[in-house]
This record gives sequence, C-alpha cells and structure tokens, in this order.
Amino acid sequence: MSEEMDIMDYLTAAIQSGKYEPDDKLPSENELADRFKVPRITARKAYERLQELGYIYSKQGKGSFVQDRNLRIPLVLSGNISFSQKMRDLGYNYQSKNIFCEPISFNNKIYQSLRAPEDSMVYRVGRLRIVNGQSIALHISYVTACMFPEISTEGREITSMFQYYRSKGYHNFRSIQTILSVTYPSKSERDLLACSSLIPLLVLESGCMDGESGKMLECSKILYRGDCFSYEI
Repeated sequence: MSEEMDIMDYLTAAIQSGKYEPDDKLPSENELADRFKVPRITARKAYERLQELGYIYSKQGKGSFVQDRNLRIPLVLSGNISFSQKMRDLGYNYQSKNIFCEPISFNNKIYQSLRAPEDSMVYRVGRLRIVNGQSIALHISYVTACMFPEISTEGREITSMFQYYRSKGYHNFRSIQTILSVTYPSKSERDLLACSSLIPLLVLESGCMDGESGKMLECSKILYRGDCFSYEI
C-alpha cells in the first residue's frame, strides 16, 4: 500500500506542479513499475485510485491521461437565490429532476428545525441536480404539511422549492442555521450521483425562513460532489 501511495504522491505532485497539463498522456504502468521498482499491478492500482479521485481518466488501449480539474462550477453558498437560478445565471446546461416526495418518520432534529409539532406530517422532497448530463448534487428539502397542505400531491412535481414557495405567496427568503461538513457517499448516494466512494461530498444543512412572517419554510440538506465545484462562502 505504501508503494502505491508513493506512486500516487509522485503523480499528483507532477500534475499540480504543471509538469503534466490537462489531457497529457501519463507514463505507462510498465514505466511507473520500472521507476519505482514495483510490480506492474501496484502501478495499475495507483492509476485506478487516481481515476476514482478524479485526477485522471483512461482510454482503452491508449493509456491514462490528466483530467482537467480546473473546470469546476463556481458555487456561492448563499440561501437567497435558488440553486436552479444560480446554475442558469452561470450559463450551464442545467436540469433539476424530482426523484421523490415522501413522508418521514419522526426525527427530533428535523422537527425542531421546522418548529413542527410531533403529531404533524413532514415530507422530504428530493431533487437531483444535473449539469451537462452529469449528476452533481442531491438536494433534499423537508417541509411540513401544516405549512403546505397540498405537498403530498404537489411534491412530485417540484423541481425548484423557491419557485414553489413563490407560488404559495412567499417571496422574502432568509437562510438560517447553516452547517457545513464533509462526508463520503453511501451506496444509494453513489448510485444517484454516479461517483465512487472516494469522491468527498460537501454537505450543506440549513433552514429557510419567510423573512416577512418569520415562518419556517423548510430545512434542507444538500450533497455536493466535491470534484465538481469550487466554493465561495
């Protein structure tokens, strides 16, 4: 494992220093094996790990090449503009796909965030964010049936929560209780985001309040693929 890490450290340092530019061909597995005096399988595993991390890509029969990691989506983590609007303003080929709307079991943290009575119904509405055909983020909003009585029937049609709130007469949004963390994807998240277990996810948890009435509209959890964004906080 240490020999594999030595190869990975060497290649990532070479890429970050500019020795290898995006789309440059990297040394073959045999060349790396000779350089580091290791079996070819060790070099192959190092390349496989770097590909999972998004540093390189491979072409069958041609070798491994440097992935362009500078093409990141700039993302301002603010709660006053919808994610959909941000992507459109940046000019991306963007799609928001609703993937579920379902009631949840009682969860103390979520109910407290929503200021919801224990006997009320809370629904989670999930949207998959897609740019240029690639799934880049999973956005889950939790809302109460007390605030939105039609959510059980209307929820599966929602692709933008801000647009939905506007249709209900809410226009002044205020973000609260923002928490940032980093995690790695579960199997279901890997399937939805089409990423490997080594791609970190930036998790943004926050609440959204109507600035005029002070009513809680939602609490949300957004999972951003760490290899697809650069962040402005």
